[in-house]
Amino acid sequence: MSKTFLITGVSSGFGRAFAQAALDAGHTVIGTVRDEAARDAFKALAPERAHAIVLDVTDFDAIAPAVATITETAGVIDVLVNNAGYGHEGMLEESPLDDLRRQFDVNVFGAVAMIKAVLPGMRKRRSGHIVNITSMGGFITMPGIAYYCGSKFALEGISETLAKEVASFGVKVTAVAPGSFRTDWAGRSMVRAGRGIADYDAVFEPIREARAAKSGKQAGDPRKAAQALLEIVAAPNPPVHLLLGNDALDLVTAKLAALSAEIETWETLSRSTDFS
Repeated sequence: MSKTFLITGVSSGFGRAFAQAALDAGHTVIGTVRDEAARDAFKALAPERAHAIVLDVTDFDAIAPAVATITETAGVIDVLVNNAGYGHEGMLEESPLDDLRRQFDVNVFGAVAMIKAVLPGMRKRRSGHIVNITSMGGFITMPGIAYYCGSKFALEGISETLAKEVASFGVKVTAVAPGSFRTDWAGRSMVRAGRGIADYDAVFEPIREARAAKSGKQAGDPRKAAQALLEIVAAPNPPVHLLLGNDALDLVTAKLAALSAEIETWETLSRSTDFS
């Protein structure tokens, strides 16, 4: 059955792959873009079913009116895909607080604002699917991406909570956590804080160099991720959490095992804090 998708950030990367797959499958796609040229290019993909709106997801006050306007043309939103986002690289002590605010504005607040724009209609219709693109960085961490991981941990928690809040309305929520895919995340889409504290060189520089060397050679195929998205959207009981990629699956599984072992090691202390 044909659906109408609203996908943020369709100009490149996952967003473009998701949009192209949905269009190829016969769905209608509304995509958010950053300028008029990108809007025209996106509409040309499928003139009758590809619609685009120029929208910055951090312009929170503009989101609801923009969504209301586009739905008058394209119809009600069946699937929201919160894809827009970027990576911040930098050691926490070296990264300005303004970088953290910007990271959360795009990766968290923008996604929530989009949800709040489409959820009333989904709730009233008792149907709909909200898909938040998070990251394996919403489960695992590494030095140098504290702000990014923090934003993705937040979106994972918001997604899981929202799924419980709207389940009785027939609205589904899935947090999709990709591993390393061949997108621009580690290239031009990444914001990099400056360096200035030599103490961190031994920890961070090998990670930064490895990431730069790997960019463009990641194992994950965005086109296959897009097919996975279509599969969960069509599923009668989609998952609340979905990992994409062998690296994501292996690293998150190892993290959960280590967390379980740590909890068990400190179980006695954990249980000692209740009133006797």
